[in-house]
Amino acid sequence: MELTSCYPVLLSRDVPSARDVLTRWFDFEVVFDSGWYASLRHNGNHAQEIAVVAHDHPTVPAAYRTAAQGVILNLEVTDVDAEWERLVVEGGLEPALALRSEDFGQRHFIVPGPDGLLVDVITPIPPSGEFS
Repeated sequence: MELTSCYPVLLSRDVPSARDVLTRWFDFEVVFDSGWYASLRHNGNHAQEIAVVAHDHPTVPAAYRTAAQGVILNLEVTDVDAEWERLVVEGGLEPALALRSEDFGQRHFIVPGPDGLLVDVITPIPPSGEFS
């Protein structure tokens, strides 16, 4: 197999709202938008892509036409503390998990995203001695 691209596509109840959350808060840009489907790529790294499709669109098999749930989108960043300031302190997003350092080697926080999705903003850190 010669893979040319790989990215998640989230099933959404409201594609425009999901698109707007990802573009406003997480620096994605719209590559294509048909109203029922939006393809996005990250402004800082065009290899990072995500798409959103209407959960009830006929291209989605009928047995699977439900909005995404139980999904965490990990966004690894260079400075999680700066993103905490931008998104939570200045931006007013309500965290689902406050900024903290984990023994297993990450500093992160989680905010709600579109359609019940969680967005985990992460910077890797050295794991604690106990965890290592």
